[in-house]
Amino acid sequence: MMTTRISTLAFLCAASLAAAIATTPAAAQDFDCKGLNFVFFPGGPEGGPFASIVYNGAKAAADMTGCRVDYVWSEWNPEKMVTQFREAIARRPDGISIMGHPGEAALGPLIDQARKQGIIVTTANVDLPKYESQYKADGFGYAGQKLYDSGFNLGQATFGTCKLAAGDKVLVWGLLGQPGRGQRTQGIVDALEKAGAKVIYLEISDEINKDAAQGAPSFSSLSAANPDLKAAVTDHGALTATQGLYHRAAGKKPGEICGAGFDLSAPTAQAIKEGWVSVVLDQQPFLQGFLPVMQLYLTKKFGFAGMNIDTGAALITKANVEQVAPLAEKAIR
Repeated sequence: MMTTRISTLAFLCAASLAAAIATTPAAAQDFDCKGLNFVFFPGGPEGGPFASIVYNGAKAAADMTGCRVDYVWSEWNPEKMVTQFREAIARRPDGISIMGHPGEAALGPLIDQARKQGIIVTTANVDLPKYESQYKADGFGYAGQKLYDSGFNLGQATFGTCKLAAGDKVLVWGLLGQPGRGQRTQGIVDALEKAGAKVIYLEISDEINKDAAQGAPSFSSLSAANPDLKAAVTDHGALTATQGLYHRAAGKKPGEICGAGFDLSAPTAQAIKEGWVSVVLDQQPFLQGFLPVMQLYLTKKFGFAGMNIDTGAALITKANVEQVAPLAEKAIR
């Protein structure tokens, strides 16, 4: 299966660390995380297809190190993330792993406040390059995809996999309205337009961001208004997992509108097998949970600087989905 080299190294390092924790005498080196408390943001709603995998990664790291980790669910709402970050700082934990969806202007003052209080901050899923640069030596890292590049790669893959031609209509359902996070959507749009496709853009509403099933009427309406729609790209893991529902609600058969999107999950793997989705870019969300908790642990315990790790690695299609579907069932991939 396609994985990034750094992802493999991360797991090997984690395994080595686990062995060290289990076998190294305390007199030689203390690896114990007892007494340390971290706050972790999985991003979405509890039980959501993407956020659950992020959570599983964070939980695995917490179990491995013995660190206490409290989880804060945000329903992918940037305003809620800001409020919850402020509340997390007030609890004075040793470290906080946030998601960068609200952008640097909204999160920056709170990051500064946390650092003044000695709280380690790191981020996942959406990067905050200005603050990562400022606080990298203090453990501010990033675990996630390179947003614009990931969007552009998926746009290119959609054009090829869906066998599109210049002038074909493609729906891009994304989040251009969110600073930072919108760069991935912009990458999709730019790649498709560069290839000659005609992009129809639709912003994901707060209601659909929270509950993807609410998007069925919007998809049906847009599909009816554009009977020559050739493809649909959903820039959201939960929406991609729900594409089968959208297409059925619009009266479409598998493959009639070529589906593409982000993030592997059990429902998305099934949608690929059934033909509702043709190509997915898997940003390996398990690592976006596992690595930030390890970052907080390593920084607090040993003073390690921030790591920047690109987890957006693999394109999943019907040709290779069977290799990762069992892991998707376990909410690891």
